Amino acid sequence: MLRIRVAGADVVLHPSGAALLSAEQTLLVADAHFGKAVSFRKLGVPVPQGTTTETLDQLSAVVLDTRARRIVFLGDFLHSRRSHAAGTLGTLQRWRERHADLELTLVRGNHDDRAGDPPESLGIHVVDEPLPLAPFALCHHPQAIDGAYVLAGHWHPCISVSGRAFERLRLPCFWFGDDTGALPEYATGVLPAFGSFTGMHRIEPRAGDRIFPVANDVVRALPLLPIA
Repeated sequence: MLRIRVAGADVVLHPSGAALLSAEQTLLVADAHFGKAVSFRKLGVPVPQGTTTETLDQLSAVVLDTRARRIVFLGDFLHSRRSHAAGTLGTLQRWRERHADLELTLVRGNHDDRAGDPPESLGIHVVDEPLPLAPFALCHHPQAIDGAYVLAGHWHPCISVSGRAFERLRLPCFWFGDDTGALPEYATGVLPAFGSFTGMHRIEPRAGDRIFPVANDVVRALPLLPIA
């Protein structure tokens, strides 16, 4: 894990792609996309089995690592209406029963609008974006919000890197825009997708951005691009 400061607050970046807001003991998880695989299978696309269990096992490990008391899902909790399959919801329910002491909140994303809210039995408080948690505004869509630094998902960011031992790799990454006030329109941080069955979108860093790729279960910092 890597501890950094964002907008004056302590944030711990976990190699799973989650981020812990230390002061609130709140874990941020973007783009879990539970039920994506079953959604594809119902459309006749052959995809791996067990991705929901794999993602939930990873989430349990992150909660243990960080000692979080609350999880805020930054949108796209369920992938589609097909994600309400009995097997997927049963797996989620059993996980929830093992973590009944956790407070869970979902900030609705674009896939949540299509999938519908999770069942009430999961005990998830569901809200629209933004969810204020000073100095942050918790969202699904990256955007500018006056007076707050936005933490979001949606883009599934990754960075391309190259080296002597390999031609080019695409690594999931945390992407934090300027938080100094010099570029207020860039005051947004984007988390990588947490789900085990999700794609990635290559980003183009801007001046003032901080990029933290994840490789071999380690979060690393890339050199900061200077602001002109």
